[in-house]
Amino acid sequence: MKEEDNDVLEFPEDPEVTEETSDVEETAEETVGEPDEEQTDDGDSSKIKELEDRYVRLFAEYDNFRKRTTKEKEDLYSSAVVEVTKQWLSVLDNIDRAIDAAKAQQGDGVDEEAEDKMLQGLELIKKQAQDVLTKINVTQIECERGTAFDPNLHEAVMHTEDDTLGENQIAQVFQKGYILKDRVVRHAVVQVAN
Repeated sequence: MKEEDNDVLEFPEDPEVTEETSDVEETAEETVGEPDEEQTDDGDSSKIKELEDRYVRLFAEYDNFRKRTTKEKEDLYSSAVVEVTKQWLSVLDNIDRAIDAAKAQQGDGVDEEAEDKMLQGLELIKKQAQDVLTKINVTQIECERGTAFDPNLHEAVMHTEDDTLGENQIAQVFQKGYILKDRVVRHAVVQVAN
């Protein structure tokens, strides 16, 4: 190849052609070039607002999901504790009955020392069972003779007239009730006066 072929060819400038070319370039810049500032600001700001709105909604949805799953986990745990506790309460009731029977027969038997030891053993078992319930936040519902009847915590199975008690007061407790935080595990079974 020759060196002349590698050189760039230049054409002489024609004043008519140069004017027409510059007019076309200016028109093209106006048509295709940069968009108007107003158009850009409105388009960008509406898009930004739309994205912000989507972000806020997505964040709120995630926050609600997180709260809902946390609450479901707590409810699931509470439900499991309640179901297991219900099964063990009958054992605790039987321990109470055994203690009451041992106290009623105390002094009737031949070996009083053995009866005392058996009674102490039963009371220790009862205390241990109550400690376990306390550790899992299950507490006994307060209901003694003379306390006000609360249908949310107590189950009335009998009614009696008693001049020493006021209206809707507990006369007798047949079965103890238990509660886990604000959830009733078992209602106290009571007799209501007046």
